[in-house]
This record gives sequence, C-alpha cells and structure tokens, in this order.
Amino acid sequence: MSTEPEGAQATRRGFLTAMTAVSAASYNRILGANNRVGIGFIGFGLIGKQHVAGFKTYDDVEILGLSDVYKPRLEEGLAYIGNPNCKGYADFRKMYEDKNIHGVVVATPDHWHALMTILACAAGKDVYVEKPLTLAIDEGKWMLQAEQKYNRIVVVGTQRRHNRAVLEARKTVESGILGKIHMARLGSTRNIYPGFGKTPVENPPPELDYDMWLGPAPKKPYQAHRALYHFRWFWDYSGGQMTNLGAHSIDQLQYVMNAKGPVLVASTGGRFVLEDDGETPDVQDAWFLYPPSPAAPNGWVLAFTMREANAYRDTTGGVIMGTKGNLLFGSNQVVTEMRGDPVNQIPRFLGHPVGGPVYTNTPSVPWIEGALTAPPAGRGGAGAGEGRGGGEGAAAQGQAARGAAGRGAGSGAPPNFPGEAAMYLNHRDFINSIRTRQKPLCDLLGGHRVAITCNLANISLRLGGRAIRWDPDKEQVIGDKEAAAMCTPRYRAPWDSVLRSVVKV
Repeated sequence: MSTEPEGAQATRRGFLTAMTAVSAASYNRILGANNRVGIGFIGFGLIGKQHVAGFKTYDDVEILGLSDVYKPRLEEGLAYIGNPNCKGYADFRKMYEDKNIHGVVVATPDHWHALMTILACAAGKDVYVEKPLTLAIDEGKWMLQAEQKYNRIVVVGTQRRHNRAVLEARKTVESGILGKIHMARLGSTRNIYPGFGKTPVENPPPELDYDMWLGPAPKKPYQAHRALYHFRWFWDYSGGQMTNLGAHSIDQLQYVMNAKGPVLVASTGGRFVLEDDGETPDVQDAWFLYPPSPAAPNGWVLAFTMREANAYRDTTGGVIMGTKGNLLFGSNQVVTEMRGDPVNQIPRFLGHPVGGPVYTNTPSVPWIEGALTAPPAGRGGAGAGEGRGGGEGAAAQGQAARGAAGRGAGSGAPPNFPGEAAMYLNHRDFINSIRTRQKPLCDLLGGHRVAITCNLANISLRLGGRAIRWDPDKEQVIGDKEAAAMCTPRYRAPWDSVLRSVVKV
C-alpha cells in the first residue's frame, strides 16, 4: 500500500501521464482536424476576462475550458466565451485531463501561479501565466524545473517587452550612445486614499470554494478582502505593488540592460496612510545595485519608488542615465548631457582665492548631436503612469499593434488600457510557440529573474530595510540565513505533497 498522501497519489495518477516530447510537426498533427489550438483558462477575474476577450477572437484558437472557484464567475465566463464546446470546472485539475486542451492561461491570484503552472507542465500543457510569476524565489526554480522536465513552453505575462519602444531602447543602450550607464529610475504612483475600507471576518459565501481559493496559502478566516480582487493587499497572496506594477517596468529595464539581476537590494516603506485592512506597503522605496556589464562597466543602480496615496510625479518619469545622455522610458527619447570644462561647474560665489581652480571660457556643447537638450514639457505629470515604463508606447501603437497580433476580424477598437496591444502580441507569441516549440520573448527565465528582483525588495522591507546581498548566477542569498529562509514558501497540506509529487523541492 502506498504511503503517499491521498492528494499526492491523485496527482500522480492524473498528472504523470504527461505527453512525451514531440517535434513541432508532430505536435501540429495532434491539434485536431481544424488545426486549432485548444486553450483553457483558470480564473475569470479582471485580467482573466481580458485574456479571454483576446483569445476568443483568434481564428486559430478554440477555448475549450474555464475553471473558477467562484460559481457566479464561472457561469458568467462560460456565457461570455459563448462556445458550446467549452466546459466549466470548479477544480482546475479536472480541466488538465482534457487532451484537446493544449495550453492553459493562469490568471489567478498570485499565490497560485507557481503550482498551477507546475501541474500544467506535468499534465502536458503549455502555459501562459500572469505576472508576478512567484511570491517566493524558490517557486521560480521549481517552475523552471517543471518546464524542462516535461518539455513545455511557458510564457509569462510580462508582455510589455513587446512594446516597440522597449525593443528600440535595448538597441539604444547597446549602441553606447548614452556613454557609461550608471543609474536608472522607475516608479509606480497613484492615489487611492483612503483605501477600500475594512471587511469583517465572516463565513465565506456558499458559491465560493474558499478552501480551494486558498490552495497552498495558509488557512485564514474569510474576509471579503481576502478573496476576489482585493487579495493583492495581503502578504499571503501577493507581493503588493512591488511585484504587481513593479514587475512590468523592472522587467522592461532588465531586458533593455540585458541584466540577470542585482547583487545588492535594500528597501524601506510600509502601510502608513491607507485606512483599510491591507498589509502590503502603500509607500515603498527600493534600491538595486547591478554588477558591471558592457553598457555599465562599473555597475549601475536602480532606484524604484512606489506610492499608493499620492500620484505626484516629477517631469522626467522613468529614465536610464548615462554619462553622455539619458533615455526616457516610454517615449524612448534621448536627452543629451552637456559637455564642457568640469571646472566651470564649481560654484563661483565671490571667486576662488589664490591657488584655487581657474575657470575657463570653454562653452558647453551637447554630447549627443541632434538629441533633446531637456525633457519634453509636461512629461510624466500626475496620472501619466511613470511606473508603467514603456506602457504608454503600447497605447500609442493602437490598432496597428492589434492587427499585428493577428486577432480575428472586427478587432479594430483601440486598446482600453496601457499595454493591451502588447498583451495581444504576447498571446500570439504563445500560440506560435505552442505550434513551433520555439522560445517566446517573455520566457519563463526572464519572468523568474524579474520576480527574484521584486521579491528581494520585499524581503528587505519585511526585515526592516536591511541590505540583502544576492548572487544572480547561483541564485542564492549571501550571508543572511533569515533572508535565505524567506526564499522558500511553505505550502499548506495537501498541496505541499502535490508539489513534491511532480518536482524536486
């Protein structure tokens, strides 16, 4: 008789019959007579519905499954999909058993992303998983292990890499025109004061499977804010805005700078002013030290700021700073620095006494010919979305980008949120990767690396702001046992056994 827990045995029966590795040509043969890719969705919330809206208009895709633990959303989602062949599931694992589903979209609360992706890989499914990829650093390692072990394609919802401005920014950095890069600044600011209020402890609604909603997270009494949408303000289910909005802009920056990750992270902040029952910060500042690279031969620093109760932004916005010029994130405009005699930058006051520096008449001229000499007026004012990095570039692409994404007929409406066009490009990349087995742009490794960066900031903050040293090659905390322990999550039973049944932990 097996000594494995019941949950683990069920997982082995249901998931270790995974599809064997196949070539791109043979993979296409199993798509079916109509050569359409079968897709299943987990989660029909704010972002999940947005994904469904995109995939259901693709002519070469058929939505065959939808799973949600909240029955009214499951019913609404099935009606919205409008496909009589689409089945609804209260338990996502049942949906994974459908061999006609080739890929799944994980759009659940953050604490479920890792395990659902791992189990999907074990079930022979390719995965599109929303960001943030993880709540704890080791989860990303387990996901990579599953992707490789089961020969799967995993695309991460860091879709703003697809923005034209981001791709151009990478070329600008590689060109060396900015000189020696030494600093970058990003942020995410808005004002939701006084917050969303407080909700009492009560019984969960009967139409919500709260225990399944919690999944591997700790067992906590039900509050309305500990479930639909508002989960993102609690450490058990989210990393706050650092891993939410921060993941987008930091991923873009690491991609542009071709950086694996930082070597030192420090972060301070807290939940200071919002009058609600949330836990994650409403103010957070983080500093990241990155190692030397071709663009930054002596290393560089990222300063990231997040505010939830004040939307003021300076006029510069996100920027990459070099000795010769600055790259404005989003618009991708280059603003030159001025070259002159350094001695002329010394304050003059009444003049230097004998023996001091001697000023010259050397005029200052632009380091970069033809570049802007100052940021455009009004850039990055309140509400401009500084922290969304290149997101504004996606909105500007409008209908052209949506057309490039290959959506079905009748999709000419402009994007309804920053980055929507890039989301549809990421959808197409996912479908193409399912067919060709080629590496996607927003791959799992990149999603893992940005999750590491964001999670390290939260570890530092939760440990009182102390600096965390990190080895981006070995992916290990250096010299801090308490911080290192926070890299590994503790899954609640039986999900801890389920995890161990498919990957090495």
